[in-house]
Parts: sequence; C-alpha cells; structure tokens
Amino acid sequence: MRAIDLNSDLGEDMPTDEAVMASITSANIACGAHAGSIDTMSRTVALAKANGVAVGAHPGYADRENFGRKPLALADQALMRSISEQIAALREVAAKADVAVRYVKAHGALYNQGERDERIASLIAEAVAAAEGDLVLVCTPASAMGRAAKKLRLRIAREGFADRRYEPDGTLRPRSQEGAVITDPYDAAEQALWLAQRGDVDTLCVHGDTPDAAAIARRVRAMLEDAGFDLRPFA
Repeated sequence: MRAIDLNSDLGEDMPTDEAVMASITSANIACGAHAGSIDTMSRTVALAKANGVAVGAHPGYADRENFGRKPLALADQALMRSISEQIAALREVAAKADVAVRYVKAHGALYNQGERDERIASLIAEAVAAAEGDLVLVCTPASAMGRAAKKLRLRIAREGFADRRYEPDGTLRPRSQEGAVITDPYDAAEQALWLAQRGDVDTLCVHGDTPDAAAIARRVRAMLEDAGFDLRPFA
C-alpha cells in the first residue's frame, strides 16, 4: 500500500480539535505565539498521544490579533530566536507526557514567506537545524524552504493542502481572495486524493480552523483509504 500522512494545525483554541484528531496521523501544535498556551499545548499533546498521532511544532509570528497570518518585520536573530523558543516550549511540554516532537511546520505568514523568500526560508531551516534532535521540516515541493533545508542536510516532508485552492503556478491562492478555502468535504477529499496520486507529497493538510474541519478530515481519510492509501505519520 502507498503511504500518506494527514496533518492538521491544532492547539489553536478551536472547539473541533478532538474530532479532527480522530482522523489525522500528525498534529501540528501551536506553540504559544500566534495561538495557544502551555495549557493548550499540554491538552493537545495528551490528545495526540491518546490517538497515536505524531506531534510537530507549529511556530508562527507572535501576532494573535491577526492569527499569525500577516508578516512581521523581524531582524534575522529575532526571528530565529522566536522559532527556536517556540520549538523548545512545545518540547518541554511534550517531554512531560513522554511524547517526542518529530517535525516543524511553520504557520501562516511565516510558512507563506518561507515558500518564496530565500532569507526567511533560510532562517526557518537554520532554526530547525539548530534544535536538538533530527527534526523534519514540512514545506511545499520546490519551495525556498526545501532548498534551504537541502543545503543544511535537513530531512523534509513535502506538503499538499486538501482545503486550499491552488493557483496555476502551484502556489496557494491568497486567503484574501474568494474561494481560497475549500469548505466542502467532498471537494477537499477529491483534491487530497489528486495530490496523493501525483506522488509528489508526503503529507496532506486539513486546517483546524477551516469550517467543518472535522467533517473534511473524516472525508479525506475515507477517500484516501478507499483508494488504497495507508494513512500513517511521515515522521
């Protein structure tokens, strides 16, 4: 069977985390910057452990008002320090539950910048490389983050999105544009299956804050399994 991972951004104070967790194989947990707290990290790590779900750090810009979805102008060292501190915060929480943090996936504007901006991508990759352990960096195929990770000999997991529309050049449609977010579970599942069958992604994302996220995650998982995919963590 072909293997594929299904991930979701959780620990962001959404009421559907438990329902989403039941369908996924990897949880990207907010580390207290764009969302979350020590308490939400603890609850989400415990929920992931109970469901046999892999845990990853989900660092973003410390801008709760905009949910980390607007870029912040930070100096290089300040940005690296912020990412490093967020990874360390989740690791400290996870260690108390005897759970390993296996990977890092940037959030929102930080992720979007890392797709195209060589400077931001390098800073993200350097922060991940500087962390203890063999962390995997999640990024889109052919992204600046992927190139930066290769230079540092970091392992990557190539990501596709079930609940986001793509532009013809393969980039994600900006959330400010109509139709950027896919809310119909069947449409999201069809896109997820198409991406998985192409063979150039290792993990598929359903955002935890997308309307009907739990229904989307269930439908995506069911369609992938019906097509013969083995759902399991990439890490």
